[in-house]
Amino acid sequence: MNNHSIIFIGLDTHKTFTQLAVLKDERGAKAEFFGKIKTNKSALIKFVRQLQSKYPKATLHFIYEAGPCGYWIYRLLTSLGHCCYIIAPSLIPKKSGDKVKTDKRDAAKLAKLFKAEELTTIYVPEAEDEAIRDLSRARETAMNDLKDAKYQLKGLFLRNNIKCVVKDNWSNQHLRWLTELILPHHSQQIVLQEMIQTITKRVARLVNELEHQVKQWRYYPAVKAIQAMRGVRMLVAVGTIAELGDLRRFDHPRKLMAYLGLVPSESSSGDKRRLGRITKCGNGRARRLLIEGAQTYKHKANISTEIQKRQEGLSKEIVDIAWQAQLRLCGRYQRLMQLGKHRNVVVTAIAREMIAYIWAISREVVITPVDPKTRIARLPA
Repeated sequence: MNNHSIIFIGLDTHKTFTQLAVLKDERGAKAEFFGKIKTNKSALIKFVRQLQSKYPKATLHFIYEAGPCGYWIYRLLTSLGHCCYIIAPSLIPKKSGDKVKTDKRDAAKLAKLFKAEELTTIYVPEAEDEAIRDLSRARETAMNDLKDAKYQLKGLFLRNNIKCVVKDNWSNQHLRWLTELILPHHSQQIVLQEMIQTITKRVARLVNELEHQVKQWRYYPAVKAIQAMRGVRMLVAVGTIAELGDLRRFDHPRKLMAYLGLVPSESSSGDKRRLGRITKCGNGRARRLLIEGAQTYKHKANISTEIQKRQEGLSKEIVDIAWQAQLRLCGRYQRLMQLGKHRNVVVTAIAREMIAYIWAISREVVITPVDPKTRIARLPA
């Protein structure tokens, strides 16, 4: 075996075990099955050492599907100096007549298709980036729970014929009235106190923690830079970068637009070209955050006091890009509305161009790269 040979290892991962299949980079080679191992750190390291002793001069390429088990296997294998790829399950080619599915077949299929370059890999965030993303998503979940708690509290009052004496709902005066309210039953009082805690403290606590943690994040320069854009405040900026990661991996903004599903679907043949709704593929949360930010471009271009504060300390290039974005997007919003386009169509078009300017700003920022050998992840023993 020469120094440039490659060994493809397909991993069909599960919560408790992983099925293994090994395929050599030779014409007509068939997959060899190595059985099952436990899905933990020690078992994987032992398996890697066995492969290294069996194929001492080969390059090992590990492949497995993205799933609920996360990225810790990827981080472990790359920290050991090996190549690892995570595959998008929805983009794996499937034969219509293939009705037999087993773990062994799935592992061998991954190795064969990756060898044939038929698989699409996904972007894997670093452990620190994933932690910030989890915190950002937790804040969004808390907002949804906050809305539900308000509805449940109003329903509780309606069932018990309790009428609020404060007209301004959820104001400080209203919250003080809620804390002073005494219900006839102790069980209902506990429910009231839990809802008050959800309404008053949970979201604020998560927002404060997010603002503190993001300042220590390696993507904080990008988060601060894209806030120069209109419609992109702290929470939108953190959510967008946390979901998309390093935007510089896209060599053209059109690829980023397509990645977010903001481009129209197309069904063309011959001389006919049919464009439909946006594809809505990719990250739905990032797309929704951009749609929310695009709503602000219905007003005339203007640098408000708040935007000036967000632009303090940024380079002239970033500020100029943000101003060009305002001039173009505000004018485009008005022109599309005057043409009679539906408001949702206009906002989506603005969000599509908005991410292009965010991409341009991100290229002006220096991000510290991460050494794969120093990757840290919570790995099972």
